[in-house]
Amino acid sequence: MRIIKLFSGILIFLISVLLLFGNMPVAYATQNQEHSGNETRVYDDAGLFTSDEKAEFEATIQSMKKEMNMDVVIVTSDNASGKTAKEYAENFYIERKFGVGSDYRGVLFLIDMDNREMYILPVGKMNRFLTDNRWNAILDDAYEEIGQGDYAACARTYLSGVTKYYRAGIPGGQYNYNTDTGEISVYRNIEWYEAALAILVAIAAAAAVCGGVKSQYSMTKERGRAANSLLAYRANCEFRYSRQNDNLVNSVVTYVIIPRDTGGSNRSSGGGGMSSGGQSTVHTNSGRTMGGGGRKF
Repeated sequence: MRIIKLFSGILIFLISVLLLFGNMPVAYATQNQEHSGNETRVYDDAGLFTSDEKAEFEATIQSMKKEMNMDVVIVTSDNASGKTAKEYAENFYIERKFGVGSDYRGVLFLIDMDNREMYILPVGKMNRFLTDNRWNAILDDAYEEIGQGDYAACARTYLSGVTKYYRAGIPGGQYNYNTDTGEISVYRNIEWYEAALAILVAIAAAAAVCGGVKSQYSMTKERGRAANSLLAYRANCEFRYSRQNDNLVNSVVTYVIIPRDTGGSNRSSGGGGMSSGGQSTVHTNSGRTMGGGGRKF
């Protein structure tokens, strides 16, 4: 009996230890999730916003991140340390390790008081939503506000613009043009109803062809008169399907370089200015696909 009690005590102790340590990773993960959800995304180094405005922007950004599954950042600076607005924005995004997923998708808005320039930096998949036309439109909307020194309104315009274009979806015919390599990456998206319609059409076409061929070669009439027909040798003939595999031997993909539109706004910089259609002018920096551009004020 003593041995049984001893083993029972040891067993209860081991179970208690396992439960204790088993719950620790869960608690740690939960704590990390809460911490990541409350990370700072408004960096007002130039002191352009009030504390209430920063709290407002942080709350809006957290809501946007949940909806879009992308990072959203606001930065102000009065000392660019000799960098251009583009360099400052890109370095800030990389050094602070912003972004979601393997493509570091997200967007950063910089108000650079040193260079007197505001800059929008889409990264990763965000370039699909914020094409050259779209981020230029956001800067157009914010230009009058920043000219009047209403920096908070400027930031609100940026946040509402990003939300609007995300909800509008990726425009038809959108493509990324990489200025480093000349590569063009066209975005292709097939809706479920388009795929379903294509499958139904393919099935109907295949059924019609197969039915016609089978009906033509079934030779029903010949069987009926095979006994007295000169074509009696065909009486026992019939048409059967056989399995056949088609193997792809080779394929060729051709890319055509589309010339950049150089007739854009004189106030734009960094992203190639305005462009027609759904073009997003991008380049690669530290493994991140970055686009966007700026506007002097």
